[in-house]
Amino acid sequence: MNSFLDSLRLLLGLDLQPKDLSFLQITLRGVIMFAVALVLARLSDRRSLTKKSPFDTVLLVLLASVMARGVNGSSAFFPTIGASAILVGLHRLLAFGCCRWPLMHRLFKGAPAVIVRGGNWQRKTLLANDVTEEDVLEDMRLRAKTDEVKKISVARLEAGGDISFIMAEGN
Repeated sequence: MNSFLDSLRLLLGLDLQPKDLSFLQITLRGVIMFAVALVLARLSDRRSLTKKSPFDTVLLVLLASVMARGVNGSSAFFPTIGASAILVGLHRLLAFGCCRWPLMHRLFKGAPAVIVRGGNWQRKTLLANDVTEEDVLEDMRLRAKTDEVKKISVARLEAGGDISFIMAEGN
């Protein structure tokens, strides 16, 4: 067992400074982190990789940063893997709570804001969310296939930043 650990230590350069790591050691660390990242992605919430809400984006950015430190040797290799697993677990725990408690959902994931109601701009809401009418018109053309605000019953700036549209009756 001791010889296995010594071989692993040598192969991954676990006792070396980042500047002393060889191409092979960094490559092996990267391959292992890639495999760990795949496992963690399967263990995380499926939506965390596709939803791109701020709640999920924070996990991805933080996880990438932590795992990169294990690859380049600026942090200890195995503790980095452990910290990554803890981050994914924390994200899952918070997502679990957000699904069950509306206040927690609002705190961590935010809430949508109505920016068009009954074909009329909600200018205070637009200003409060730093969204211009042109931003909304662009999304209307791309998603709702119209550039006439009067054809929109409700437009919401969703918590994740997307704008959703409900067309008025007869459109």
